[in-house]
Amino acid sequence: MKASTQQNIKTLGITVFILIVLNVLGSLFFHRFDLTKDKRYTLSETSLNIVKQVKNPLSIKIYMDGELPADFRRLQQETRQLLEEFQAYNPNIVFEFVNPLENEDESESLTKSLFQKGLTPINITVDDKGKQSQAMVFPWAVAVYNNKEVNIPLLKNIMGASTEQKVKGSIQHLEYSIADAINKITKDKQKKVAIIKGNGELNEIHIAKMLRQIRESYYIGPFTLDSVAKDPNGTLDALKKYDLAIISKPTETFSDEEKQVLDQFIMNGGKTLWLIDQVAADMDSLYNQSGATLAYPRDLNLNDMFFKYGFRINPDLVKDEQGSPIKLATGEQGSATQYQDFIWKFAPQVYPTSQHPIVKNLGGIKFDFASPIDTLKNGIKKTILLQSSQYSRTIGSPAEINLNIVTEKTSPQDYLNKGNIPLSVLLEGSFHSAFENRVLPFKENAFQAKGKPNKMIVISDGDLAKNQLDKNMMPVELGYDQRTGNLYDNKDFMMNCINYLLDDTGLINIRSKDVELPLLDKEKVYANYTTTQFITIGLPILILLVFGLVFTFIRKKKYSK
Repeated sequence: MKASTQQNIKTLGITVFILIVLNVLGSLFFHRFDLTKDKRYTLSETSLNIVKQVKNPLSIKIYMDGELPADFRRLQQETRQLLEEFQAYNPNIVFEFVNPLENEDESESLTKSLFQKGLTPINITVDDKGKQSQAMVFPWAVAVYNNKEVNIPLLKNIMGASTEQKVKGSIQHLEYSIADAINKITKDKQKKVAIIKGNGELNEIHIAKMLRQIRESYYIGPFTLDSVAKDPNGTLDALKKYDLAIISKPTETFSDEEKQVLDQFIMNGGKTLWLIDQVAADMDSLYNQSGATLAYPRDLNLNDMFFKYGFRINPDLVKDEQGSPIKLATGEQGSATQYQDFIWKFAPQVYPTSQHPIVKNLGGIKFDFASPIDTLKNGIKKTILLQSSQYSRTIGSPAEINLNIVTEKTSPQDYLNKGNIPLSVLLEGSFHSAFENRVLPFKENAFQAKGKPNKMIVISDGDLAKNQLDKNMMPVELGYDQRTGNLYDNKDFMMNCINYLLDDTGLINIRSKDVELPLLDKEKVYANYTTTQFITIGLPILILLVFGLVFTFIRKKKYSK
């Protein structure tokens, strides 16, 4: 007994010593172990850098608590686990789950305040073993830091997707949504974005939603080129203070002096985002008694610049069988006008095929009267971001565009070897000036014939960043089509372009992170509900029970001697 006691004391001492050593090492070294196959709970390097920016308490309130449908319980669980990861790396981050519908006396005022903040709920149909019911869910969170507040959308709206698919897509983007929100309210703005004016570009109200989104992360201001005529060098010096210039659907010709200002801005490292309509055509002009309009080439005097940079926008229109839906009146029944859905082939609905971070994991993006882009060999790296479907072709201009096109019959043979037309291209490299070896429109002492390493994005549709206006002439969400009720990914695409051009590539890489989410087949579960319930709940209990009985039997047999 004495030897046995000494052995037990020795074992206890070793165990205590090992525990003390492990605790000391644990306090000195911090590491989290992620055993998931896709490393979904391993924060990216960008997220970790953003977390380090949080020097003061940051509060996140998530409005998804209480009785939730099964799909949203999964989103709730993933949100909680991801926030725990953020909190583990920085205890200044605290979060709380709230049920806005819990207290009937306060729920009305709370939901009203959430509405005013732009946190709109969604009504979903819950299908539980064939029984359907309605539920209202607020898939939102609000982050507060140093008296600054930002909304965090937790549910990604994927057009035409089921609730299950939307939740799966939302979990894919969860780390990006949270990291982006934290970055917005903790990071000081540094980069400056100029919205070029003076050549008939889109009015601010038509790009209001894009401007509001840009303003959350960058300084932004209108920049008119009207002063070029009087003081071109002064205008260029002022433009050089910006990091990015956005030229959104110009409709008036650029003078050579204005082109030199933009060219030298690019040569000095300024990034550019071109949204160009090479053909004048507009949907509003079609809604007339004849239902037709004339599409004609638009001369902006930019072709020589674009050619020098390595691309060309042709004055044609892309006609795509994978067009966007459009509602047209087809007659009247009684006193009510009857509407029917058709496919409008001059509004390509583009789904990205490229794996570039700008477009990876994005949904459908809507174009209107887009033109084809040709890329030219000049040493500049070119990446096609978006292209039409294989069942598309070009229509030369001038041409009559008629609403009756929705009834035409086509076959795959009509598009043989004609599809996959580039509609958006990223160009990266050291550009040569469009005025190299030419007489300069105005004298410039610091003229550069070849620029610094740079990048630009060209989109052959000036309306891609244009938001519609509601009945009260207020801007609606960018990408939302009021005529059909569809929401496209135009806003995410535009912000990805801007982030990439301004070197915020880390956030884009988080957005393109792949997360595998194996989900149960609901139909099979309902068909074999009892069996599934036994396998998932009863079988583990049965295994534990058998193990316990066998262990008890062996123990009794061993010590009964």
